[in-house]
Amino acid sequence: MSTQSQEPSDRPPVAASSEGPAPKPAKPRVLQDGRDMVWSMAPLIAACIVLAGLVGMCSFQPNGPKAGQVPSYDVVGALGSDAETLGFPIRLPAVPDDWQANSGRRDGLDGARTDPATGQATRALVSTVGYITGGGMYLSLTQSNADEDKLVRSIHDDVAPTGVEDVDGVRWIVYSGGERDEPVWTTRLGDTQLAITGAGNTDEFRTLARSTQTQEPLPAKRS
Repeated sequence: MSTQSQEPSDRPPVAASSEGPAPKPAKPRVLQDGRDMVWSMAPLIAACIVLAGLVGMCSFQPNGPKAGQVPSYDVVGALGSDAETLGFPIRLPAVPDDWQANSGRRDGLDGARTDPATGQATRALVSTVGYITGGGMYLSLTQSNADEDKLVRSIHDDVAPTGVEDVDGVRWIVYSGGERDEPVWTTRLGDTQLAITGAGNTDEFRTLARSTQTQEPLPAKRS
């Protein structure tokens, strides 16, 4: 019985593999799960919601912005307190019903008062209240024991006397010509120098002047 000989082969033997097919490349993380996509978009969605809310708060007003509510100010209490503590007569203006007090302050002016006893310059005291007129304009009334020129300069330092307004027999000196184009009307009633300024018209200045000069000084001490 003849045996068939096998020719030697030049190829190396192929080793049997115990592993299965090679794994497929991993998907990008964004494609692994739909939930990942939702979470990645969450910041953008939140930003859009905030932006929409801000836009909703804005509105277009073709006729310009509406006037806001006028702040409330206790002018009766403030001037009553000033009358008790400042040491010179303070008056409470009897302004029209459609005027509203909206601000006030108490201040001091160094060297603005000439002491009648010594002739020396001393510190003056100032009481100021502001009103919004029925026409929506702002006017302020200042009451002080300061000298006229010092008080006027403390309000607008670039005005000069330009005329006189007679309000029911009381002469108010008119200062004007300043950069802000807001005149200052001033007069002296007893020991108190009064000054009015603001954006109102002449009739509104006269109204505030009359509303002040016709009033008696508030009590210096409460009973």
